[in-house]
Amino acid sequence: MSVIKTFSSALYGVNAYIITIEVNIVQGTHLFMVGLPDNAIKESQHRIESVLKHIGCTMPRQRVIVNLAPADIRKEGAAYDLPIALSILKASQQHALEHIDQYIIMGELSLDGALRPVKGVLPIAVEARKRKFKGFVLPKENAEEAAIVNDLDIIPVAHIDEAIAFFNGTKPITPLTKDTRALFFNHLDGYAFDFSDVQGQENIKRAFEIAAAGGHNAIMIGPPGAGKTMLAKRIASILPPLRLLEALETTKIYSVAGKLGKQTALMTSRPFRSPHHTISDVALVGGGTIPQPGEISLAHNGVLFLDELPEFKKTVLEVMRQPLEERSITISRAKVTVDFPANFMLIASMNPCPCGYYNHPKKECVCATALVQRYLQKISGPLLDRIDLHVEVTPISFDEMTGNRKNETSQQIRSRVLEAREKQVARFQQTKSIYTNAMMPATMVKSVCVIGAEGKNLLKVAMEKLKLSARAYDRILKVSRTIADLEGTKDIQTHHLAEAIQYRSLDREGWAG
Repeated sequence: MSVIKTFSSALYGVNAYIITIEVNIVQGTHLFMVGLPDNAIKESQHRIESVLKHIGCTMPRQRVIVNLAPADIRKEGAAYDLPIALSILKASQQHALEHIDQYIIMGELSLDGALRPVKGVLPIAVEARKRKFKGFVLPKENAEEAAIVNDLDIIPVAHIDEAIAFFNGTKPITPLTKDTRALFFNHLDGYAFDFSDVQGQENIKRAFEIAAAGGHNAIMIGPPGAGKTMLAKRIASILPPLRLLEALETTKIYSVAGKLGKQTALMTSRPFRSPHHTISDVALVGGGTIPQPGEISLAHNGVLFLDELPEFKKTVLEVMRQPLEERSITISRAKVTVDFPANFMLIASMNPCPCGYYNHPKKECVCATALVQRYLQKISGPLLDRIDLHVEVTPISFDEMTGNRKNETSQQIRSRVLEAREKQVARFQQTKSIYTNAMMPATMVKSVCVIGAEGKNLLKVAMEKLKLSARAYDRILKVSRTIADLEGTKDIQTHHLAEAIQYRSLDREGWAG
């Protein structure tokens, strides 16, 4: 009897690899699963036996050998149930199942043969198209997500009977198709929050406009109730719209993590992630035996908001240093190394002291100076160095809160951000993987951020007075370049530098007294 081959897929990081499922039936008894399957795959024997009985077929009473190749890659999860079951049916000649080797097949089986959804079908569909497979047979609930990949037949099935009938040719299934561009542009920019709702806080709006224009990280420091969280929730609404390529990248990450909603085929809005301060370092950066993306990767092409920054464990904060510089995270395990993208804007907020009222205009702080210093020191200097804008938030007055002043909408602010971004795209068009001022490497800063003699003197005084590091120096120049882009000027002028320097408030010596 010949060996039957079907094809499935395994995920590592945000990339998919083709897995060949080989089934051979020989003289003997029992089913043997080889090729580094995990327990979920080994247990599929019992699910498959129940399913075959339910649909009027039988598990062969001979030795069934199932090999998942390549054998040196560990496979996990129950998504191999359907291809293994179909391979056994074909190998035992209970069904013909023509052309089964032209499709990628995925799906977890219920005991009655119904299919359950699986994770990561978008990168699998991309790999299937790349490897010239004719189509992708998968659970109906995953079909919308996979259908955004063109030039690949997406065959949605709800039950193993449908898959058998499809391969036998007795029940044709029309491939599901989606107009990816129409889907993308019809649902672009659905944001629930707008800056027009925010009364006052003009200095914060200005800082966020600069941050959005240049892709800079920012931290807000102020008392409870000053509006830090409210402002942070609105920053995604002034970022440039996702490009289609960015939307596909982001959707792949959410697909692998199993975070796509049932009605969501394509991410069309920039993600906004706000993990609780009890999060672990593995949950933040990603990890696990088979590494999964963490919060910093789920925030890729969007915003990661860390509220009450000093309340996060120090180890959690320190693991962000490398991703903030490299815009990716490498997770190494004994047998696998995985790279996850992590190009996000970090927006953080914190109280100025444990009680929250240090430097408050009306309420008195009850914290000792040493306590305030110790609280601020929970945020390490190297981490603060990587945050470009330090903004002090003060409570607004009653008159400002109840006033009828017409505020700028997010769309108005975004129009200026887009103009500044267009200048940066033109500036970096010859440089791969650099789109914003914040992404400039130190080697490029000197040629792009040219300043005059007066600006050099101002920066020298600031460096000496604030005791700034070389990294902070580079970041001041990058922010100055962004401010100049917003103003539409070719050269960085002294007032651009002065505004950028004032956004280093946490670098001030004796900030807490």
